Amino acid sequence: MIPPVRRPRRLRGTPAVRRLVAETRVRPAQLVLPVFVADGIAEPRPIGSLPGVVQHTLDSVRAEASRAVAAGLGGIVLFGVPEPDDKDATGSAGYAESGILNRAIAAVRAEVGDDLVIVADTCLDEFTDHGHCGVLAADGTVANDATVELYVQQAVSQAVAGTHFVSPSGMMDGQVAAIRAGLDLAGFTDVGILAYAAKYASAFYGPFREAVGSSLVGDRRAYQQDPANRREGRLEASLDELEGADILMVKPAGHYLDVLADVAAWSRVPVAAYQVSGEYAMIAAAAERGWIDRDAALLESTTAIVRAGADIVLTYAALELAGWLR
Repeated sequence: MIPPVRRPRRLRGTPAVRRLVAETRVRPAQLVLPVFVADGIAEPRPIGSLPGVVQHTLDSVRAEASRAVAAGLGGIVLFGVPEPDDKDATGSAGYAESGILNRAIAAVRAEVGDDLVIVADTCLDEFTDHGHCGVLAADGTVANDATVELYVQQAVSQAVAGTHFVSPSGMMDGQVAAIRAGLDLAGFTDVGILAYAAKYASAFYGPFREAVGSSLVGDRRAYQQDPANRREGRLEASLDELEGADILMVKPAGHYLDVLADVAAWSRVPVAAYQVSGEYAMIAAAAERGWIDRDAALLESTTAIVRAGADIVLTYAALELAGWLR
């Protein structure tokens, strides 16, 4: 046998060598932790379909934010869970100063200041009694322009509460431009927009809907993207960048790495990706059954998202990952 000229295995032989030549490196500072804050509960409440994830109280979310700072995470994204009686047709609890989400933003900002990037979910689905992301027209469809007006009101209220970034996730046409104008007119020119730019009507959101107590009947396919469409993801992201988004996001992450790579290849702003509830839950459930190694699968899946081009990863495993990475 003629010895091979190249032996790629030389660069795989030991953990130290593999660390030295790794092409993709995940850092705690690029991880963002999604957190749910519920009204009307006295202590954190576990979410059955998201092992290890809870609905927080205002006190426990402050502690969670402090843990995120200590772990070196880049940020936290806050989702509000109102009491069922507070839901209505327009999602008014989502932009009320006294609403759970705005109180959570204020509590976290008071706790950690500028040591952690605070991102607020800017959408109405948790707060509407019909579970859709906006107000309904007479024919039952989501009224785009009327919904965008409420997103502007919600974004400004979140800026008042102290968020660093608003994060419109409803996939309404023109939402980023309207929110940017609304924030600027209200004097919040330094509040950024992390836009859910390419958000697909995915089957992997199920556990999230349990986490927020969703009232949705039906689906959101008329306004979220068709999973069959790749080019459309780039179109949506390009529109959001042109409208003033500071960060673009692809959601879900793991099953849309092609879309993520497309957006990351041309974007002039940072790109985020969301490892959504179903993606996380599948790993957790398989690990509970002994079918896969939980830690290895979480790290591998996150590495793949960064390898595809994400500068920022939203994941429910952010605190665990940060501990391993450090």
